[in-house]
Amino acid sequence: MLSSFFKPCFSLQLSTRISVNSSSLIPFNFSFPLSSTPRRAMSKPQPSAFDALMSGARAAAAKKKPPPPSSSPKKRKSPPPPPSPSPKPPQSTLSAPAQNPNSNVKTLEIVETVKQANETVQEEPPSKIRNTSSSPKDVIAELKERVPQLKKKPSSFDPSEVACWEKDKPVPFLLLSLAFDMIDAESGRIVMTDIVCNLLRTVIHVAPEDLVSVVYLSANRIAPAHVGLELGIGDASIIKALAEAYGRTEKQIKNQYKEKGDLGLVAKASRSSQSMMRKPEPLTITKVFNTFHLIAKESGKDSQEKKKNHIKSLLVAAIDCEPLYIIRLLQSKLRIGYAEQTLLAALGHAAVYSEEHSKPPPEIQSPYEEAAKIVKKVYSVLPDYDKIVSALLSHGVWELPKKCDFTPGVPVGPMLSKATKGVAEILNKFQDVEFTCEYKYDGERAQIHYLENGTVEIYSRNAERNTGKFPDVVAAVSRLKKTTVSSFILDCELVAYDRAKQRILPFQVLSTRARKNVSVSDIKVEVCIFAFDLLYLNGQALLQENLKIRREHLYGSFEEETGFFQFATTTTSNDVEEIQKFLDEAIDASCEGLIIKTLHEDATYEPSKRSLNWLKLKKDYMDNIGDSLDLVPIGAFAGRGKRTGVYGAFLLACYDTDREEFQSLCKIGTGFTENVLEERSTSLGSKVIPKPKSYYQYGESVKPDVWFEASEVWEVKAADLTISPVYRAAMGTVDPNKGISLRFPRLLRVRPDKAPEQASSSEQIAEMYKAQKHNHNDIQDARQNDDEDI
Repeated sequence: MLSSFFKPCFSLQLSTRISVNSSSLIPFNFSFPLSSTPRRAMSKPQPSAFDALMSGARAAAAKKKPPPPSSSPKKRKSPPPPPSPSPKPPQSTLSAPAQNPNSNVKTLEIVETVKQANETVQEEPPSKIRNTSSSPKDVIAELKERVPQLKKKPSSFDPSEVACWEKDKPVPFLLLSLAFDMIDAESGRIVMTDIVCNLLRTVIHVAPEDLVSVVYLSANRIAPAHVGLELGIGDASIIKALAEAYGRTEKQIKNQYKEKGDLGLVAKASRSSQSMMRKPEPLTITKVFNTFHLIAKESGKDSQEKKKNHIKSLLVAAIDCEPLYIIRLLQSKLRIGYAEQTLLAALGHAAVYSEEHSKPPPEIQSPYEEAAKIVKKVYSVLPDYDKIVSALLSHGVWELPKKCDFTPGVPVGPMLSKATKGVAEILNKFQDVEFTCEYKYDGERAQIHYLENGTVEIYSRNAERNTGKFPDVVAAVSRLKKTTVSSFILDCELVAYDRAKQRILPFQVLSTRARKNVSVSDIKVEVCIFAFDLLYLNGQALLQENLKIRREHLYGSFEEETGFFQFATTTTSNDVEEIQKFLDEAIDASCEGLIIKTLHEDATYEPSKRSLNWLKLKKDYMDNIGDSLDLVPIGAFAGRGKRTGVYGAFLLACYDTDREEFQSLCKIGTGFTENVLEERSTSLGSKVIPKPKSYYQYGESVKPDVWFEASEVWEVKAADLTISPVYRAAMGTVDPNKGISLRFPRLLRVRPDKAPEQASSSEQIAEMYKAQKHNHNDIQDARQNDDEDI
């Protein structure tokens, strides 16, 4: 066909290679066979590569043509602008013999078609990132070249220097992954804050609609905690997805997991060793975030298979270090060494730098520090990034407190207390300040929200939604609130209670209660609500009111009913003997001890803060370190003798919130009954991992027989704290080369209401050690004085 078409145009025999070259055309070379076999008269010829090219060129040229004039009878309101003179088209270098004008027309038509297609391509703005003509390596190189600028001081940083993609286009996930890599390589809090600040500024500059997704992923979340949206992904599903995405066997993935101890690193290594025939669409922040939401919402039949396929789709498209962070985010174990408080500070800084039109109030001397405080405070009363980011972008950081306030249905972090060792210490700290003492109940902390529409929600201290666990509590607060109450937020303790004997039952009894979808008819462990604070009433937040006023509102809003709803038992006194007697009564009533609170001065409610205005006193505090500790078992030693077949001792760790790591604190082997030891050995046996995590800090001389995934929290008591060269808790805080350890630790109970990251912090451990050292010095001074008197 092509031979007969071009025969009149050329005197030479048509070659099987056609070349077109022009200064104004796209050069191309195509080779194709010319079959000598005669075709059947009625057969439709198959399009050749050249035909396909011409078809594509004509289609592109057709898109280039202006639309036909409208047939609408409407007249223009103003005359059209005069047409601009079009440049003279360059002469084609491809010529044809003049003896055949018809074929010349055909050839010129082809040339013109290709030329128009070329002009169309040239006028289309090239994508600055993910260019279809660029290889993945080019894309990686471009971003890697620019991303280090995130480390600049914010005052000298220009977001456009990093934003190498078109404005208003989605933010590439690679940017966030590379930023995570940079943060992981840093140890200084200031540098980390600068990197995150500049990352957020870049997103605000080019795609502000992606900011909330970036913030959630940076916080290692996909939604506010109270929403209860969980990914529900186990290692088994991730291993299957990795194997299928990267053409490997599950056995290979598992073996490499044993070597590396991190499925994220396995994913990164698997991706780098795999070549691909076709480059998938690049990942964006929006794509990853939305896919995570799809994974979380999958339920019912085949939900695990669907979740696996969603993960696989992300892994197939991931490049460079993206697989590492996709897997870690899926596991909710980002582990790059920066805490949420750093993110909040960076968000405040970024807001100030991005608000060119908004000036801070004149009384503010340090706008960046003040903005960080504002964001942190707002988040403490409204822990919802959707609302905070929206308000930041719409109204700015200085208006944030007015736009984001305490809201029913969104739980705040509970106010916490600090430990004290005796009544004398309480009187010393609360000199000339009126305070009150309350029973400290041994139950489950709860925040109960009653909304205007009559809906009741119950949240745990972790902001988990527990409404389905306590239908009897929902019924009780609805029945016992006074008719004048239309909405409230109640801070209380839910305690196991024997209504027949009218007595409080131990926490261990409460822990046997079912956790989800409880029916009132199936309840075997009854609970009583012991209310001690009211944070919101009838549309008014009470957080800034002092405790005396909040307590008056509390007493005036509910009716008491023994065994169902009771106010916390209290007394107000500054007499040592009276407080000591009240403590003994609390212990006799099966309570843990006392909480001592300021009534008037410095008596506001401080969400998520362990405050010096609330002190806790337990009877045992007077004989040991002053407080029990919540620690995480990260390893175990094989049992011997009577303990053969179970673990004989465990390695416990505290949690460093700044570094996001678990630091070894002590080895524990006492406080276990045979049943408890068997239960813990069985429970942790399913959490064994091949090697310690990269975020476990321990001494080389401490080598457990097995390591565990951090999954449980144990409450532990000890005789005292001591400096140790073996353990790593708070290393560098009280000694440059040594950590802190516990002497004679013993297990009290397991804390199912706490997550591993809510274990006692290394900062708390250091504070307790310093307080203990101070008390010891006081005792020594007293003894010296006694000796001198003698």
